Amino acid sequence: MRRNSKKKYVYVYLFLLLVLAYFTYDMVFANVDKQISKVVNLEEKKEANIEIKMDSGMWVALTERLKSLSDSYKADVGIYVKDLRTNRVWEYNSDRLFRSASLIKFPIMIAVMNKVEKKEISFDDKLEIRDKNRVAGGSLMWAKNGTKLSLLEVIYRMITESDNTATKLLIDHFGIEYFESSFRQMGLAYTNITPEGMSLTSGRVGRENYTTPREMAYLLEKIYRKEMVSKSMSEMMMDILKRNKSSSRLRKGIPLSWEVGHKTGLLRKSCSDVGIVFSPNGDYILAVLIDNVPTYRSGKNFISNIAKITSEYYKNTN
Repeated sequence: MRRNSKKKYVYVYLFLLLVLAYFTYDMVFANVDKQISKVVNLEEKKEANIEIKMDSGMWVALTERLKSLSDSYKADVGIYVKDLRTNRVWEYNSDRLFRSASLIKFPIMIAVMNKVEKKEISFDDKLEIRDKNRVAGGSLMWAKNGTKLSLLEVIYRMITESDNTATKLLIDHFGIEYFESSFRQMGLAYTNITPEGMSLTSGRVGRENYTTPREMAYLLEKIYRKEMVSKSMSEMMMDILKRNKSSSRLRKGIPLSWEVGHKTGLLRKSCSDVGIVFSPNGDYILAVLIDNVPTYRSGKNFISNIAKITSEYYKNTN
């Protein structure tokens, strides 16, 4: 009996030792794991901080180059750049008024899309071309009298080809007052539209159409974030902007493999291009507006250079 009791005590003692050893081991190594995790996290934070500092330095270098180029160009320049991932912004005369020229077609598209969203008109509804609608600039000016186009095709040609007859069809159908009030409802404080401003004369007009780099960027970002009119309409408008046929200005300065959704403008010594650039290292807004350009060619080249410098930053950013 005594031997059996001693054996039981031995077994219990050994069991307790094993339990104690297990918990001691677990606590020790759990603490070691915590210490290792702390070291790893610290290293990761250090690396992240280094990357942030490097990226910040690159951003500062980018904006300094943009400013230097803008300061040296002999014209009135306005630029708005926004990184849509980090929300960093660089502005240069972003609230100054610039002649909108064909940039006015961008908010016109949004206003018409709003009519469709409210079911006040359909994309399939037809608009008929008559002599009173014909305006120089674009292929539709050569269309036969009585030619009927769907509303969607008219919008598409206005943006992708910057067709002026397409624009006149929309203004005549909806009325210029509708677009002016619609611009206010979009949140635009300075972008306006007037009959004189829609004139294609190269000389000064009594009441010009104006906009700002900030307001154009605002519209682009609302569409990008699918918040303009509706999600589906925002997606459609971005798709149309991506089909812009212009190969100069922003498009010329950006790698061909990158998508760009943009709208150009060119009239009365103004030269502009505003858009969203979809780069492998992050999407961004780039709006460049110029007034009183020495020549249209130099204005286009200036915008291409701005686009190229900006794209170089995104090529080197991870």
